[in-house]
Amino acid sequence: MSETASKALGAPVREPDAGRWKALVFIALAQLMVVLDATIVNIALPSAQQDLGISDGNRQWVVTAYALAFGGLLLFGGRIADLWGRKRTFVLGLAGFAAASALGGAATNEAMMFGSRALQGVFGALLAPAALSLLAVMFTDAKERAKAFGIYGAIAGGGGAVGLILGGFLTEYLDWRWTFFVNIPFAIVAAAGAYFVIREPEGGRNRSPLDVPGVILSTLGLVALVYGFTRAESDGWSDSVTVGMFVASVVLLASFVLVEAKVKAPLLPLRVITERNRGGIYLSLGLAIIAMFGLFLFLTYYLQIVKGYSPVKTGFAFLPMIAGMITGSTQIGTRLMTRVAPRLLMGPGFLVAALGMLLLTQLEIGSSYAALLLPAMLLLGLGMGTAFMPAMSLATQGVEPRDAGVASAMVNTSQQVGGAIGTALLNTIAASATTAYVADHIAGATSRSQQQLVQLEAMVEGYTSAIWFAVGILVVAAAIALTFVNAGRPGGTTVASSEEGAADEVPVPVVAH
Repeated sequence: MSETASKALGAPVREPDAGRWKALVFIALAQLMVVLDATIVNIALPSAQQDLGISDGNRQWVVTAYALAFGGLLLFGGRIADLWGRKRTFVLGLAGFAAASALGGAATNEAMMFGSRALQGVFGALLAPAALSLLAVMFTDAKERAKAFGIYGAIAGGGGAVGLILGGFLTEYLDWRWTFFVNIPFAIVAAAGAYFVIREPEGGRNRSPLDVPGVILSTLGLVALVYGFTRAESDGWSDSVTVGMFVASVVLLASFVLVEAKVKAPLLPLRVITERNRGGIYLSLGLAIIAMFGLFLFLTYYLQIVKGYSPVKTGFAFLPMIAGMITGSTQIGTRLMTRVAPRLLMGPGFLVAALGMLLLTQLEIGSSYAALLLPAMLLLGLGMGTAFMPAMSLATQGVEPRDAGVASAMVNTSQQVGGAIGTALLNTIAASATTAYVADHIAGATSRSQQQLVQLEAMVEGYTSAIWFAVGILVVAAAIALTFVNAGRPGGTTVASSEEGAADEVPVPVVAH
């Protein structure tokens, strides 16, 4: 906000925090740790399963316990950050995440492992919204905000692929337990840095009493939704428990919306999601993550099972995607964000990513990495990086300081729920296509080698069928971004406010003009 505008509105002029760039280093480090953890454990899972004697039926709980706790408690975590203060919540989240990681690394049985993963999810749900909302309240100048969110967006997008490399190294050369222990130094450095460097702006707390019915309904509703999709992947969409979970989720989340519309101090003020820009971002970001998560899974399997890559080589194979994301986020997104409207970065960004995904529909057993996978990953990374960066920034822009935590939590919630949906939905599509291909072609395979070839061809057929759906999902995400997100460029046109919040919100973005 400009000094003139601030004086006209009677608001005090607040100088930006002197240590904000140092603070960004520690906030980014914490975000990297959380994103790494989402993929690093997947690489270590086969080794951990064997060591701890976890059955095939129960192994999914290593991933599911984390996803349920993290996805279910994000809104609550965002509200706690607004209530207690973001710095305090951030440091507490880091300390708890480190302790839970130590417990996971020291696990001697499956109960300890599942418990530690659930605890990681609980503290991750405190940490993630606090990190993003700290950025939102500390960086108020348009150009600086663009740079800060560019770095944050690159880490949020590329961290998962870094996790594959690190997970491969740790599992192959050390021990699976190090995929947990590696979080501890990350957390200690980030927490110490945050404690000494971060100075949270005054007056941003929301000290209203906690909306307990909202906490219960949102947590149970999101847990039911995430578990429904996780269950669908393993037990099928027509399974009675799967259907029951989806029905329960709809009822609980509908009840949550009704409660939020009536209580004085809601957990999620509806003004946060009914504003068309934020609503469009939450929706398009969630859809993009659906496509992205499914792709990570398929490419990991394709490279390791079909192409025979080692875990470390697989991780390095994802480097072009990371390079693309960093370039798209810090170079394209950051440089253009203060010059063009966010939708003109988000829409084309998702379309470029869709083009990269479209190339991957041509996958075959003998596909060349250099000729097909490399350009596809570069396009995917560039597109996603360019789109994520303005999305992350705009999702918390123009929101009242007292709602920054919960608005940040909604970004994480759309990503977490999108990830759960993407993995289950695209996996189911791939599995159906693989089964159908085997049924059609296995009769003609007389020798063992021919049967193995049919199995590999069927797997690739499954991946490409699911990737076609991912292309469509990214095109829809682009359409939503271009249609709903109508904010002008930061420093140019003000961000439109929702009608509901117009009475008590100043319709000016929290950025410098």
